[in-house]
Amino acid sequence: MSANFFLDTNILVYSFDDGEPAKRDKARELIEQALESRCGAISWQVAQEFMNVALHKWQKPMTPADSREYLQTVIHPLCAVYPSSKIWSAALQISEESRYRFYDSLIVAAAIQSGSTILYSEDLQHGRQFGTLEIRNPFQ
Repeated sequence: MSANFFLDTNILVYSFDDGEPAKRDKARELIEQALESRCGAISWQVAQEFMNVALHKWQKPMTPADSREYLQTVIHPLCAVYPSSKIWSAALQISEESRYRFYDSLIVAAAIQSGSTILYSEDLQHGRQFGTLEIRNPFQ
């Protein structure tokens, strides 16, 4: 799969945040675009991080039924990158070069592996380039 853009975990989380309506709406727009165009991607890491937040960290956690539905309709269709020694090695190199933490470097490595040219994330440096991949904060 070759994606045009990659979504970091915070995009999925914000899509449920009624306390931040502007961010919620932008996040929902990006997810909808990713699903409809089939040009967006996430990794297994994003899926795991999102489900952990949705099931355990929200004031009102997702129900098991809602979780299964979200996995089937959003997570599974977007998940394009799975664990491998290649991605772990790439993340280590990115971490060394960028000084990003390992988990952030895994996100960057997954975005690169997916073929994306844009990584949407609020947590990483807006405008930073990794080869042909550019990090963009969609909430700026």
